[in-house]
Amino acid sequence: MGKSKVTAKPNPTSGECRHATRNPCRLCTPFGACMVFHGISGCVPFIHGSQGCATYIRRYLIGHYREPVDIACSNFAEPTTVFGGKQNLETGLINVAAQYVPEMIGICTTCLAETIGDDVPMFLHEITKQHPDLPRLVQVATPSYCGTHTDGFNQAVRSVVEALAQSGAKHHGVNLFSGMLSPADLRYLKEIMTDFGLAATVLPDYSDSFDGEVWGQYKKNIEHGTAIADIEKAGGARASIEFYSTASSKKSAGGYLLERFGTPYYGMPIPISVKDTDRFLSVVSQLSGRVPPDKYDGERGRLIDAYVDGHKYVFEKRAVVYGEECLVVSLASFLSEIGIVPALCASGGHSGRLRDALAEQIPEMMPDVTVLEDTDFWDIAEAAKAVRPDLIIGNSNGYKLKRELGIPLIRVGLPIHDRIGASRILHVGYRGAQQLYDRIVNALIEQQQEESSVGYTHI
Repeated sequence: MGKSKVTAKPNPTSGECRHATRNPCRLCTPFGACMVFHGISGCVPFIHGSQGCATYIRRYLIGHYREPVDIACSNFAEPTTVFGGKQNLETGLINVAAQYVPEMIGICTTCLAETIGDDVPMFLHEITKQHPDLPRLVQVATPSYCGTHTDGFNQAVRSVVEALAQSGAKHHGVNLFSGMLSPADLRYLKEIMTDFGLAATVLPDYSDSFDGEVWGQYKKNIEHGTAIADIEKAGGARASIEFYSTASSKKSAGGYLLERFGTPYYGMPIPISVKDTDRFLSVVSQLSGRVPPDKYDGERGRLIDAYVDGHKYVFEKRAVVYGEECLVVSLASFLSEIGIVPALCASGGHSGRLRDALAEQIPEMMPDVTVLEDTDFWDIAEAAKAVRPDLIIGNSNGYKLKRELGIPLIRVGLPIHDRIGASRILHVGYRGAQQLYDRIVNALIEQQQEESSVGYTHI
């Protein structure tokens, strides 16, 4: 084996090189994969690794969504780490099949299983030969030292599509690979597709499992999500729409369907700004053969009117934006549209395309934008001081930075663990942009009021 190479990363302001991550701006890779498996009807997520990994992921998901989350685990211990985890994996799968009676088990590996060299595909081949009555098994390799939670999410979507999608008869449905959005976003996207008369297979669809009703008694939370039968028909769909701005389509689920079955592919940024929502609705209109319903003209018109009403509060303000790469790109597009400079755009992702994707969306602002890729909150904090921001947009992990700088934090993305309602934050479409715009303007007004020596009642 070749020696691993540790690359020192320069501090963005001092130039000092470092070898460690301090307060990462990302979560672990199997975290994203578990989200995908939770969004498939009849599927149980299964972690092949230590119990601590499963507990960490459950704790973060429960803290963000405030809903019960089940994640099975093969429970590595010291002997398993030395001799391999095949027996634990086999026993765990048999137990999950008996207790949950799922249609599918989604298996994701951890750093520990990958580091000791467990050949999980071979294990699963041997286990299914010995236990042919097990449900479908879909596996995705998700060691955290090779990616982020977003990578795990995207890899799991592709693995599911590769394992389940078939050619079959052509149909008029549309595959919608929406990425890591909120349950409210997924519900709104499904509403849009229905309004255009399109049958959409949204993968994953955790809009009910991560934002459900109160239970009278505990349920095995596998009854909601994308139907496996619909995923099987994905190869015959009219088209695939994928919100994917910082990675090659060759690695995506939509790219796979295009290559394998010739399914037409439309890749685009997450539709938050008016420009990007216009583009999304244009594609949906083209696929459906229908003009947008009047209600979307109304939503768009009210949003533009709000832009005019609040322009004096936001014009030339400066923002720090951080989070998942695709979300950062789309938020930057939205901010530039309303007159806010996304002065610092940062992500823990390391696709290498964040700067290029931003340049495609906001070319006129790039000379005034600092971009940090594969970064952590230590470097974000250092760079933020240099760009003189008026507000911060990102998840709850930026709260310490908000306190240090004394400016508002607009919470978006994941995780949001210090506020209620994360699952109901709408980011996408004219409706989502309207809500986000109002939150930004009101936060700036509140900051101005609080800093005033007399306290304005009319601004």
